[in-house]
Amino acid sequence: MIRQILDILIAIPSLIVLSPLILILSLFIRISGRGPVIYSQDRIGKDGKPFVIYKFRSMKYNAETGEPMLSGIHEVRITRLGKFLRKYRIDEIPNFFNVVKGDMSIVGPRPERRFFIDQIMKKNPRFTELLKVRPGITSWGQVKYGYASNVDQMLKRLEYDLYYMEHRSLWFDAKIFLNTIGTVLKGKGV
Repeated sequence: MIRQILDILIAIPSLIVLSPLILILSLFIRISGRGPVIYSQDRIGKDGKPFVIYKFRSMKYNAETGEPMLSGIHEVRITRLGKFLRKYRIDEIPNFFNVVKGDMSIVGPRPERRFFIDQIMKKNPRFTELLKVRPGITSWGQVKYGYASNVDQMLKRLEYDLYYMEHRSLWFDAKIFLNTIGTVLKGKGV
């Protein structure tokens, strides 16, 4: 319960402080090409329940049709503006709405899509341990490993998130949060 209160106490002021940036980015995304400003995608959350995650659209409209794909370092589907948004992880600002809704926490394992969870589970069924908590905007796996562009990389990142689950505490969350701020300020996103 303390975590959820802290999440709200961080998410709502963050959305208020970032509201001018949200409006400016929304305008830039709108004029940069076809498609919605906010991209939504089904993810799996706490207790295996699906929810809709919100992000600023960083890819070309209809970039993914058919089988789900992960994006790589030299991804051609990402827009020029999207590269900037991802580098500074600005595309994830709308995740704060997910926190306010109660679907996500500020810190916790990153939520994945069912398609990739099924593949991960075949190789490491311990992934289910991550579903015991609300997923986060940032995670130990994101801080220490970063983004994954294939299932093998997702499995490597999983090890960091399992470590987080074994050592989970408010102090560890604070460390992850502070590391994430450093990552954002230094532009160490994708």
